[in-house]
Amino acid sequence: MAESARRPTAGVTINIRARPPQRDLIDKAAEALGKTRSDFMLETACLAARDVLLDRRFFELGDDAHARFVALLDAPPRPSQALRSLLGAKAPWE
Repeated sequence: MAESARRPTAGVTINIRARPPQRDLIDKAAEALGKTRSDFMLETACLAARDVLLDRRFFELGDDAHARFVALLDAPPRPSQALRSLLGAKAPWE
C-alpha cells in the first residue's frame, strides 16, 4: 500500500489568541453541538467567510429593480474627464 493511502493528508495549523471569556463561549457552543473546539471554530469561520464572499457576489432584486439594473449596465457610460483619465491610465499590472 502506498504511504499516502495509509496516512491522511495533514492540514495546516491556524493559531489564534482569545480572551478566556471568548474561549469559554466558544467551548460552550462547541459542546452544545457535540463538536471539538477546533471543529466548531473551523466550521463557523468557514461559514462566515463564505457568507462574506457571497454577500459581495450575490444579490437579489425584484423584477422592476432588476430591469432598471440591467438597463444601467447596458447603457453606455456618460463621457467625463474622470472616465477618460481612467481609461487612459496604465494598468497596475503593466
